[in-house]
Formats: sequence, C-alpha cells, structure tokens
Amino acid sequence: MTRTQTPVAAAALQIQNRSLWAEAPRVSGQGGDSSDDTVELSNEEEESSTELDEGDQVPPPNPATEELHINSGDPEATVRSDSVADNGSITLQVPVADKPKTPIKTISVPTPRSPEDDEGDTCAICFDSWTNAGEHRLSALRCGHLFGFTCIERWLKGGAAKCPQCNKKAKRSDIVVLYARTLKALDTSEQERLKSSLDKEQSLRKKAELESAQCRLQVQLLNDECGKLRKQIQELKLLIAQHGTTSSSQQPSWSRASSSLSSSQIQRKYNFEKAILISQSGNCRVMSFCESLGCLAVSQPSPQTTLIPGCGIKKLSAVNMKSSQYVPIHSKQIRGLAFSNRTDGLLLSAALDNTVKLTSLLTNTVVQTYNTGRPVWSCCWCSDNTNYVYAGLINGSVLVYDLRDTSQCVKELVPLGSRCPVVSLSSVPRAASEVFPCGGVLAGTLEGACFWEMKDGQYRPHLLPLETGGCTDIQTESTTRHCLVTYRPGKTHNFLRCVMMELISNRLTDSEDEYSCSCYPVQTFNSGPTCKLLTKNAIFQSPDRDGTVLVCAGDESSNSAMLWHSGTGSLVQKLQADQPVLDICPIEVNQSSMLATLTEKMVKIYKWE
Repeated sequence: MTRTQTPVAAAALQIQNRSLWAEAPRVSGQGGDSSDDTVELSNEEEESSTELDEGDQVPPPNPATEELHINSGDPEATVRSDSVADNGSITLQVPVADKPKTPIKTISVPTPRSPEDDEGDTCAICFDSWTNAGEHRLSALRCGHLFGFTCIERWLKGGAAKCPQCNKKAKRSDIVVLYARTLKALDTSEQERLKSSLDKEQSLRKKAELESAQCRLQVQLLNDECGKLRKQIQELKLLIAQHGTTSSSQQPSWSRASSSLSSSQIQRKYNFEKAILISQSGNCRVMSFCESLGCLAVSQPSPQTTLIPGCGIKKLSAVNMKSSQYVPIHSKQIRGLAFSNRTDGLLLSAALDNTVKLTSLLTNTVVQTYNTGRPVWSCCWCSDNTNYVYAGLINGSVLVYDLRDTSQCVKELVPLGSRCPVVSLSSVPRAASEVFPCGGVLAGTLEGACFWEMKDGQYRPHLLPLETGGCTDIQTESTTRHCLVTYRPGKTHNFLRCVMMELISNRLTDSEDEYSCSCYPVQTFNSGPTCKLLTKNAIFQSPDRDGTVLVCAGDESSNSAMLWHSGTGSLVQKLQADQPVLDICPIEVNQSSMLATLTEKMVKIYKWE
C-alpha cells in the first residue's frame, strides 16, 4: 500500500485481504499434507494485522512480485496476481491520486433589457445592433434617423428614396457615417417643459411689473392733478369769500382767479427726476424719442469694441426710466436719429460710415440700409408722407429716399450756394396757414439755410436770409411755424446766440400756387461765450399747453441747459449738468411732460411740475 492511501481506505483493503487469504490456504511443514484446514500467516502479516488493530493504520509493505492493483476511482477494485512470494505473503499496491477540487462557477443571469434600451442601439431596418466599425456601422440620414450602413444603403438602392421612419426624401449621398462608440439620447422633455414654463412665468412677471409701474405712475399723476384742483378750489373759495357773491363782484373775482391760476402755472418748472449713465467711455452724440413705444434712443459707441465694434443705440424706457439693451447699427459715429409718427417703431439713423439705416426697435434689427457714398451728417422723416426720408451729406446735398424703393435714392437736392455739410434737417408739414402754408424740408448748413418746398413730388429751393457763417443748428416748431437758428460766437457777437425766427411766405403775383418763402427774427436768446461743439437745441410747445413756446439751449461755459420763455425772452430755468449738453429732447408720456438732456456719458431726466 502506498503512503498516500488514507486510513479508512487501508482498513477496507485489509478486510478484503483477509477474505482472499482465507480462500487460498497453505499447508505448513515440509510434507505438504496436514490434517486440518488451518491457514498460517507469515510473521510479517501478523505484525501488520496487529498494527492495524492497534492504530488503524497500515504501514507501507515491501514491494513483491505479486501485486494487487485497485483503482480508487472505480467502485470495485481489480486484483492482479502474477506470482506469490515464497513466504506466502501477498503485497497489495493501491495507487491513489489526489483528485483536484473543481472550482464552483458563478452563473451570471442576464438582466432582461427593456424595449426602450433596444431602440437606442438597434437598426430600425434589420433590428440588429449596429457597430462602430465594419459594414453595419452606425449611420444617419439628413433627417436625423439612425440605421446600419449596409441596411440603409440597400434600402435606398432598392428604389425607396425615402427614410424608413419619417418618409422624407433621401438619397445615397445623404448617408453620413457617425463615429461614436456608444449612443444614448437623454430624455430632456421634462427639462424643456420646465424651461418653457419658466420663460412663460418670467414673461408674465415682466408684464405684471410693467403694468404695476404704469399704474403707479398713473396714480401719481392723478394725485398730483387732484392736489392742483384742490388748490384751485381753495383759491376760488378764498376769492369768493373776500368779494362776496353778488353779480357785480363775480366778474372781478373770476378775473382775479384766472390771474391767480396763471401765476401758479408760471411757477411750474422742470424738476430733476433721474440721471442715467449711458456710456462710461463717452462719445454719446444724439438722441430721439418714440412716442408710440415710450422709448428714448441714445447713440453711443459699442460697450464691447473687441466683440462688437462700431456704434449703436441704448434704449431707455420713459415709463420706469431704466435702460435696456444695446442695439448695434453702424460701424462709425452716429450723427442723426429720428422717429416718425408711425407706430411700427422704425428708427432712422445717419452715420459717418456712408449709410442711412432703418432699425426696428420691436425686433432690435436693421431692416433697411441705404449706401449714400459719402458721410451723412443729419437725417429726418417727411412729415407729410412717411414713405420718404431725407439724408444730409457732408457735401451739402440732401438725398431723398423712398422706403418702397430699396435700391437707390429717388432724388438728390443739390445746394445752390457753398457745399458745406448739412448739420441739421427738419421737416415742415403743409398747413392751412395764411402765413406759411408750404411744406417741405429745411436744410441747415454751416453757412446758412435753404428751405426745399415740396409740391407734387417736385422740390423748389428757397434761400433763407440768415447771417453768413457761424450757423451750427436749425430746429423747427411746426405748429407755430417758427424755427430756432443757433449762431456760435464771432467777431460781432462774443457769445452764443439762439435766434427765434418766424417762417413766412408771399404769394407770387403771376401765379396763385407759387410762393416765395422767407423768415424774419422774432426773439434772440444769449448764452455763454464758448461753442466748441456742434450741439442740438430745442424749440417746443410749453407743457402747460397754453400756446406759449419754450426754447432750450446748451451752455458750454457753465455745463448747463438754459430754458427761455419765447414770448418774453426771459430765462425761466437753468438745468445744471456735469458736462456740456449736446442734445435736448422733450418727452410726453402718460400725460406727463419731461425733458431729457444728453452729455457725452449721461442722460438727465427732468419732470415738469
């Protein structure tokens, strides 16, 4: 028995050996015949048997010629007897090998995939998974649907020139191979729904805030009006109590009441409301107010010159006095801005980049561009027909554009005198006036002014009798048919002068429909001794709506805006600023009158109270 045999197997083999030895008896002695059937065991066997009984262990015997081979792997052992030893002992040799233990294999149960997972990585034609290489690699059509390359190629070659999923027209050249290892679409429907809901709520909130601001403004205006009415009632009651209620005393009391009311109205003035920073770097130039949108447009250079070079406008809301977004328009400095009485929010702008542009403030985009070929210094709309606009050039010419013709100008008004830059353009509407019924455009240059009378689509020039040289700006007041001419200091007058002139026309004797247009001075307003900038002044109706006209002009020496009464010529108010005032614009919004003054960096708002 080998040493590797276990004790239990050795005991079983020992019992088997005993049965074998009992079946093969030997006669002891030399004679060979014995009377009994006693089987004698050799000394070695007795010793091994004794050792087995005592310790249940079988020591390894000496090898012999007769061996017993037992296969431990079989249930029955096989014994082979080739020879028996001389001493009668039988040697059993049982080779037993250690059987290695088989490791336990872990069986992984595949998780069933949902149909939604299969739809993300399978071809919609063959329903097999596409690959990232080979013939069945991931491909897409122009419509965006995904297929295996060979499948969609055969599909389109078969005559079906449509996408298998959306039936849009497709061809083989529309197949695009996608180089992606994995492809998975995130479900963002809930996120998009939340975004849409957020945008809607923000829009409603802004609308509610705007309505709230308008309501607060209306309430404030009504409270002010109510206070004024209470004050007037108290004044009337006081006058009635002083002079009695007789019919004879009623007439002077009412006259005194009217004089008291007029004196209270004279005491009204512009009070500072708010200052709004437009550009930190300066270079603001002109501004214009849109009554239909309640928006003040102010020219300024781009706040981000590296990303968006050029110039544009900053939109200011006249309702809440807050600035909104910047709108880029021109590549060079803007010299003129103008709104019309249209309700579409179109802004006309003129700049030194040789263009005149129309910009929609509803969409903040440029909708029309006219190339003038020369720098443009001024612009305005036609008051009688808003399909026409005017552009004043650096050479003194005035170009007429028709919005219905986007190719070129329809007419060029060539100056009669010197070809100086057109610093200002003002449209004068036709009116049923005996003094000045003509309509046209008033062009002001550095040397004088010319009124271009428009009649039946034709323009006739009329040179106005102004002082030669030194003219910096001309503004008009269409209701009273007046204009304001600004002269810079010169040899004769060492201070800035603003001359209010009345436009007149004389009918020619040989024709009933032809006039000779002219003007004459009515009032003169003197300002400071310096004028280094081409500023724009204003002439407008008084906010009291009593028929009087107010004149406002900037004073560079004191960095202020001077407000005069045109009837008396007296200074009504001085509006202080931190820099020279470049432009002045009256504003009417929600039955409230305001005045805006512009410097290089800032807009200041004043309210008439």
